[in-house]
Amino acid sequence: MKSRTKNKIISLAELEREIKRAKQQGKTVVSTSGCFDILHAGHVTYLEEAKTNGDLLVVLLNSDSSVRTLKGSSRPIVPEEERAVVIAGLASVDYVCIFSDRTPCGIIDRIQPDIVIKGGDYAGKQIPEMDSVAAYGGRVAYVNVVDGCSTTNIVEKIRNYGQ
Repeated sequence: MKSRTKNKIISLAELEREIKRAKQQGKTVVSTSGCFDILHAGHVTYLEEAKTNGDLLVVLLNSDSSVRTLKGSSRPIVPEEERAVVIAGLASVDYVCIFSDRTPCGIIDRIQPDIVIKGGDYAGKQIPEMDSVAAYGGRVAYVNVVDGCSTTNIVEKIRNYGQ
């Protein structure tokens, strides 16, 4: 029997069915994406704020290969299956779907969330998701990021510990 947390980690086909059902019920679907390598307060705050934009929060999680492409060969620190479990364990997250592309645009095109959430540090910048969202009439919204909270900073602290 799958745990409640593991039930939140679903395939793209399952995600499409769940989103179709949610939209038929008049629910607002929100999605965001990221690596979420070492979960920290910034991630939790970001996801909680993202959830306030709708009824259902979907996290599109970069696969290990996708993280390596974006962050370099030393990342991710935590494997995708474990990152998915940690993210799914958060009350604010309804579903987690792992993707392998550089961007989540292919999934966004298929699931068409009402709102795609990005961190406030992307506000005013052209991002790939904008074209996908504009094509079906969705919108991009921005949430605050916690200054100084990042996996990169945590990794750097660990590397410098005791020096």
